[in-house]
Amino acid sequence: MVRKEPNADIYERALALAHRHALAWLAGVDERPIPPHASPDDIKNRLGRELPVQGTADAAVLEHLVENVEPGLIAIGSPRFYGWVIGGTQPVALAADWLVSAWDQNAGLRAITPGAAAAEELAGEWLLDLLGLPAECEVGFTTGATMAQFSCLAAARNEVLAAVGWDVEVDGLSGAPRVRYIAGEERHATMDLAARYLGLGRPLVVPADGQGRIDVNALRHVLDAGEGPAIVALQAGNIHSGAYDDFAAAIAVAHAASAWVHIDGAFGLWAAASPSLRHLTAGFEGADSWSTDAHKTLNVPYDCGIAIVRDPAAMHRALGMHASYLQATMVGADPHEKAPELSRRARGVPTWAVLRALGREGVIALIDRLAASAGMIAEGLAELPGVEVLNEVVFTQVCVALESDEATARLSAALWEDGEVLAMTSQWAGRTVVRFSVSNWRTDATQAQRTVDAVRRTLASIR
Repeated sequence: MVRKEPNADIYERALALAHRHALAWLAGVDERPIPPHASPDDIKNRLGRELPVQGTADAAVLEHLVENVEPGLIAIGSPRFYGWVIGGTQPVALAADWLVSAWDQNAGLRAITPGAAAAEELAGEWLLDLLGLPAECEVGFTTGATMAQFSCLAAARNEVLAAVGWDVEVDGLSGAPRVRYIAGEERHATMDLAARYLGLGRPLVVPADGQGRIDVNALRHVLDAGEGPAIVALQAGNIHSGAYDDFAAAIAVAHAASAWVHIDGAFGLWAAASPSLRHLTAGFEGADSWSTDAHKTLNVPYDCGIAIVRDPAAMHRALGMHASYLQATMVGADPHEKAPELSRRARGVPTWAVLRALGREGVIALIDRLAASAGMIAEGLAELPGVEVLNEVVFTQVCVALESDEATARLSAALWEDGEVLAMTSQWAGRTVVRFSVSNWRTDATQAQRTVDAVRRTLASIR
């Protein structure tokens, strides 16, 4: 007879029910229509808008939740979901994430939750090794790329101000020398958001080329035109084209002006792990900080951004806090000194699990497969009548347009209605585009061909 732990009985039925419904969802996600087919108001009506006076049994709550929420869920885990740069979830990552919830560790203190801290520290060390970044860097796990950017820019802001004699931690920003925050015109909007949170204001914008790469000569002119503390934001993977800035040249120009260099690599930083794609990130190791996501290219569950800072002390000074009731570590750094949260779940554990499960060769294969699938989709779509691929497909982004903006928008709407493939409209290079972001670990040659076939069929239906 299997001996049950004392608490097993009170959790067993609810967890078994959740497990059954989770497997049913996962089994159907490949073939179900990708878009949701109910609105938020529909779902609220289905769930019931009034809080019941009396409680409801756990099993009944879960059944009611599944029955009434699933119509409003989008099949992000589909291997033909290209709507945004969002990966699926690898099985080992999902299982590890369930354990994280069951363990329920507040992973802010190293000495108090050593198991969680150790797994996250190893994941960070392995990531630095895979990406070819300096081993002395500090790695923090955040909610997503926006907070990873925030973490890095917080360290950047404090350090460039300290270099001119201003202690922002003591004196705040009022009266401080202005920090020149400089970014390319095709930066991701979350770089502006993170800077806004930090009081840096709008960036000084540097022109970019046709693929979204920052103009290095223009960057030099912007830096030369001003003085005082500066932060330069570069990009590994343009959200439309997938293009990479010329890191070696741009970093040299920025450092010559004593600027801190941050690289936003939410999905594109992972190219550095692949021998066949590493050339895209050449010179990026010379930056001062980097940000990326594990829930994009690596395909771990939401939420898991990654902030990397070359100088650990700079990160700790910007993000850490100490109080007499907190048992601060005497070795290394506490997790809360690497992210803008004191209390959080051990979100880095699924990243450790995926890296351990894949190994170096598996990570390389994953990255190469995503890039190859994007290339196949681009080649197939380019052969369809009236379809133009607008970007140089260097990594995992494909942008297409038809003969007019109206026709392109009709294609996107028809794909949404058809449901087999989801790709969203955007505006790029003065045109309406449909963007295919290849991020799911199960998107392979078969799914790429199925995607092209679905677009061909959809095109025929709107002409």
